[in-house]
This record gives sequence, structure tokens and C-alpha cells, in this order.
Amino acid sequence: MLKTLEPAWQMTPENGAVTHSFKASIKSSMVNGTRIYRKLLLWLALVPIIAVTPSFASTLPDFSALVEQEAGAVVKISVRTSVESPMSGGFPGFSPEQIPEQFRRFFDQFPQDPSPEPREGAGFGSGFIISEDGYVITNAHVVDNATQITVGLNDRREYDATLVGSDPASDIALLKLDVDGLPAVTIGDSEALKVGEWVLAIGSPFGFEHTATQGIVSALSRSLPDDTYIPFIQTDVAVNPGNSGGPLFNTDGEVVGVNSQIYSRSGGYQGLSFSIPINVAMTIADQLKDHGYATRGWLGVAIQNVDQLLAESFGLDKPEGALVAQVTEDSPADKAGVLSGDIILEFDGRAVSYSSALPPLVGAVMPGKTVEMVVLRDGRKKTLDVTVEALDEGQPERPAVAPDPVGESRLGVEVSELPDELAEQTGLDHGVLVAKIDPDGAAARAGIREGDVILSLNREEIDSVDELEELSSKASAGEAIPVLVQRGNSPMFLALTLPSDKD
Repeated sequence: MLKTLEPAWQMTPENGAVTHSFKASIKSSMVNGTRIYRKLLLWLALVPIIAVTPSFASTLPDFSALVEQEAGAVVKISVRTSVESPMSGGFPGFSPEQIPEQFRRFFDQFPQDPSPEPREGAGFGSGFIISEDGYVITNAHVVDNATQITVGLNDRREYDATLVGSDPASDIALLKLDVDGLPAVTIGDSEALKVGEWVLAIGSPFGFEHTATQGIVSALSRSLPDDTYIPFIQTDVAVNPGNSGGPLFNTDGEVVGVNSQIYSRSGGYQGLSFSIPINVAMTIADQLKDHGYATRGWLGVAIQNVDQLLAESFGLDKPEGALVAQVTEDSPADKAGVLSGDIILEFDGRAVSYSSALPPLVGAVMPGKTVEMVVLRDGRKKTLDVTVEALDEGQPERPAVAPDPVGESRLGVEVSELPDELAEQTGLDHGVLVAKIDPDGAAARAGIREGDVILSLNREEIDSVDELEELSSKASAGEAIPVLVQRGNSPMFLALTLPSDKD
């Protein structure tokens, strides 16, 4: 405004009074403008307090309507269990194998009870109704060893339940109530979940029925050590004993997970809760309903994660994929042409970032289905068609034996030829056995241990001690190369860097 008025005022310098009056008018306008400007700044400063804070608060989820609408389909599960009570010398709680030899005579003085009565116990958990005709999902561990299962509804009605089937590998069990017209949950899509999304759990922690707790999705596809086939949903929802088997809802009121486990050093909630994705749970539930048992896909490979050194040794730009350490003979992988040393990058159209991501992907494929698998072999990607077969979870493990050393290697180990007995026990047809290791040698630095069987070096099979020595002498110094060893029943690749001194 002043920029537009200033040239007009300068055009009439001869009229002093007008000039003076005009100056005074401008000065007054400037003062008033300054006051208005300051008020405007103050008002703008208050806007975040007046407008933004309520707006932020309004974005926080209100689960009250969800709880009111869905709580009727969430149930409390009470079980009575029967567990065999081991006895030894009349002393309950111990079997003879658990008592040291020097103490058995003392316990033998107690009256003998050759046929101890089983112990009865009780437990509880949570579950949710998935259909109006009375099918209920819960955790398999909630109904383990159950002789009686009772399902309690939100309106205090109780029904005896029949166990349709249980799958310990996925920790999913399916129950059936002999009643119709029950409220049922809405099943969502766990594949659509995102980290940071709000979720709600309803269950019976410590027996407190229909307790609601909320939090966010902390991570997806989380792998746990004892649960190979489940890509868990990790949340910070407060889950405690008794929540097991209960539903995990998204903000649309859809079930996206089955609460299953917590990470805890005290037995209670410590901020890490794990839920089975509902897509996995429903697949298992459908199989339990149709067959009474569940099957999952089997590929037939032993895999391991790829670290930075292994990535370099196999020519990868970064660590990724599942490194195939061993291919089971006549397995789906073997029939598809998978080789030891291949790195699986994709399976059935899904990326395999870590080795732990592969088993859930394979397990989710129905046996008999053919899918595409992308592997990295000799620095190039290759697409293979693999027909997944049913997993046989009862395969026996094979022991390993350690003979005396008969040779030395540039790797810093003493090795022996593979004895016939060891080959028969392990099923190996090549390799040399590590009998002694130099703690300062290249092999020790790579992680090789006494008792390991060295199967290949730089992807070349080892059939004898002399062949190992020859291959190691030709290997470049200072560069990481892959060495395949078998430790017990587990084959694994290690990154080995040989020293420049070949003595």
C-alpha cells in the first residue's frame, strides 16, 4: 500500500500543508497498521492451539462403537485338561530318567504306583465366532489336552464345544457349537495391514472377560524361532495370558489377526505381542473344517540367511534372499532344478528379503499347485517352475560322528576322508570331516567348527582331502568365497577369506 501511495505524494512538494497533512495521515495509518499487524500475528499464533489441537485429537481412534458392535462374537473359552502324572518310586512329578542314578535308591524307598492317575487341570483363553452356525477359532495351545471345552458368550450363555481339529504348527484350532443364529465377526484382509495402523484386541486376560486393549501394528511378517510357518503381526497391544485365541480388529471392525503370543521375561505384557494373520488362520480353519487336519506346502530345501560377506561372495549388491544350503533328493525343489548355492529371491510372486520369509510363503501354497520361483545362480536370475508337495513333518533326524584326522588344509584345519559309517548315518555322498581346527586360521574365522563336514569350496564339491587342498590352493587370497559345511543335520554356507600367505 505504501509503495502505491509514495509516488503520488512526491508529485506535490510545493504544497507544504497538504504534504504535512498527508505525512501525518500516512504516519497514523502506519501506526494503526502496525497494531492490526501485531493483532493478526497474535491471532495466527493462537490458531494451532484453537484449531490444530482439537483436529489432532479427533484423529485418534474411538473404539467404543467397534467394541459395542463386535464384542458379542468374542468368546471366553474354558477347558478341563487331563495330563498323565509321571511317578517314580511313588514320588510324583518325576520320571525315572529325570532322577540322577546316585539318588534313585532314595526314591525307590517310596511305595511304588505302577498306574498313576492322570492329573486334571483347568485353563482358559479366548476365541471368536466366524459363522452363525457356531464355528469358533482359537489357539491350538488353548485346547491342548482338553477333555471338556466350554464357550462363554458375551450375554453369559455357555455352550459345550466340540473340537473339529487342531493344527499345532500354526497354533490354530477350530471348535463347533451346536447352536445357530450366533453373532459372527467380519473377516478382514491381513495382507492390507500397514505398520503404524491402529488395532484393537478383545479377550479375557487373566480371566477378565471381554477386555478391550488397543495399540498399533509394530511390524509385519515377523518370524519367531519356534514358529517357522507363521509370518506374525507384531503389535504393542496389551496382550496377557487369557488373550490367546482372541481377535485382533482393525479400525473398520474387521478381524485381521488371532492373538497368539507375547514376548515377556515376567510372564506378562512387555510391549511385544504377536498375532497370526487372519488370512493364514482362515486357510487352516477351512482345512480343519473339511478334513479335520491341515496340510502345508513343502519345497525340500535347507536355507539360511545371507549376510554381507556371503552377499559379496555370491556377487550380490546387498544381503537378500534365502541361500539354499541343501536340496533334498526327489523333493519339489530337486525336481524343479534347484541347486545348492542358489539364492531364492522370489516365490510365487512375492519377494524373499530374508530366509525367514520363505517358509511361510511355501507353507501357504496348497500341495499340488505349481508356482514360479526366481533364483540367483552364478550372478544371473533364473525362473523355475516348482510344484509344491505336502509337508511330511515326521522325517527323522540323522546324527553325525567324528573320526580321527588324517590330513591338513590351507584353511587351517585337519580333515579326514568321510567314513562309511558317517556317510550312511548322514546320507552324504561327498565331503571331508573337520577333526581339528586352528583357532587362528581362516576356517575358524569363517565359523567352521570341529565335527563339521566340508561339502564344497567356492561351489566346487569336495570328494577327498586332496581335492580340498587343491581347491584351497587355487582360491584367491583376500576375497570372500562361499564354503558349504554340514553341521549335524543342518547344511550352511559360510564366507571364507583365505590369507595371502599360502604356507
